[in-house]
Amino acid sequence: MPLKAFAGAAGFAKLSRSEDAMKRWHSILAAVLILTTNLLHSAQVSLIKIDGAIGPATAGYIARAIDLAAARKDECLIIQLDTPGGLLESTKHIVRSFYDSKIPTVVYVAPDGAHAASAGTFITMAADVAAMARHTRIGAAHPVSIGAGGDVEKTDDVKKKKIENDTAKDIENIATKRHRNVEWAKSAVIESVVANAQEALDLNVIDLIAEDLPDLLKQLDDRAVSGKKLNTQSASVVSIRMNAWEKFSQVLLRPEVMFIFMLLAIYGLIGEVSNPGAILPGVVGAIALVLVLYMSAILPVNIAGFAFIGLAVALFIIDVYAPTHGVLTAGGIVSFFLGALMLFSNAEPGFRLSLAYIIPGVLVTAAFFIFIVGAGLRAQWLPVRAGMETMLGQTVNALSRIDAQGGRVLIEGELWNAVSEVAVEPGQPVEVVGVEGLTLKVKPKTQ
Repeated sequence: MPLKAFAGAAGFAKLSRSEDAMKRWHSILAAVLILTTNLLHSAQVSLIKIDGAIGPATAGYIARAIDLAAARKDECLIIQLDTPGGLLESTKHIVRSFYDSKIPTVVYVAPDGAHAASAGTFITMAADVAAMARHTRIGAAHPVSIGAGGDVEKTDDVKKKKIENDTAKDIENIATKRHRNVEWAKSAVIESVVANAQEALDLNVIDLIAEDLPDLLKQLDDRAVSGKKLNTQSASVVSIRMNAWEKFSQVLLRPEVMFIFMLLAIYGLIGEVSNPGAILPGVVGAIALVLVLYMSAILPVNIAGFAFIGLAVALFIIDVYAPTHGVLTAGGIVSFFLGALMLFSNAEPGFRLSLAYIIPGVLVTAAFFIFIVGAGLRAQWLPVRAGMETMLGQTVNALSRIDAQGGRVLIEGELWNAVSEVAVEPGQPVEVVGVEGLTLKVKPKTQ
């Protein structure tokens, strides 16, 4: 081979080895970039836990969690649920939040022993993915309340049927939208049927059964939800906790809290009236009254209960003045007890007032009016026992002649000027009938 050709071949081989090396470096760099990107943008799942009755605070919490998870572009939002039920309006807000969500929503009824009852049934079936732990229940969604009119069980058959049909239609629409068992959903409302996890899965009420959260993430992985495939198996789980206002609202918007504030309003305002000038009871009572009015606009309050409690307060006060020998007080105690029982009679089980609050509240209120308010109001009607008014009606002897021009008397160890329309001789008894400045008005005392 000519020397020139050999040199050309050697140069070509050297160039090929250089290109191979560059390709290997490009491949390594691309792998590093992909790995870095995956690390920086690893999959993330948001988690919130709902344990207790569904109310306005719960609805706000779920709506905020959905918005936050969507802003972070999480794979999905998991709502771990255990509830005895809740308010219908709050449930409707949650369902609308699910429908408007930009990320998949997953309701997981857990842990073992949990129950998605009443409102919980609506919420579970409205989620994009419905899951349950193995030993949990769902169902019993029969409507309990009808607003301000009274309990469903005490309502005439026509009205009861209308309420059932309306609620059944709501859950039917939810089941239809999420492609779940419509007939079972309707029976949960009309017949209060309940299903365990395996029965719910077999009946197409839920989508899957998960032993725990890692198992749930594993089963959700690669599942298509609203046109998006979930990447959850290795995703990190980030909890979204309630903020300060949500925690405060959850505690505040409870029937027992409203009952306590109502008692404080009664004690404070009546205490201020019976003991004028105390100030503190009046301030506490006014603040409590405003909070009660705010809470009554949100919670399912029965107006008849309020009326009975108002009647009880009126009977307690009247009995202080009227000589009824405690008959009105007894009536007030009965009225207050009935009012407390009826105050939340329209509410779901999670929003009813327990006897553990009602009975002590009735006893304390009765004692308050009998011993404190009664004593305060009676004290305002006692004769004055201090000052110049205490001299009215007293009888003393005239020290000098007393007529329209004046005279003198000795009363309570002090000398006083005195006048009388009828002349009085010295030593004659006179009765004090008035006080004008530093002069007493007297009249002859009839023996």
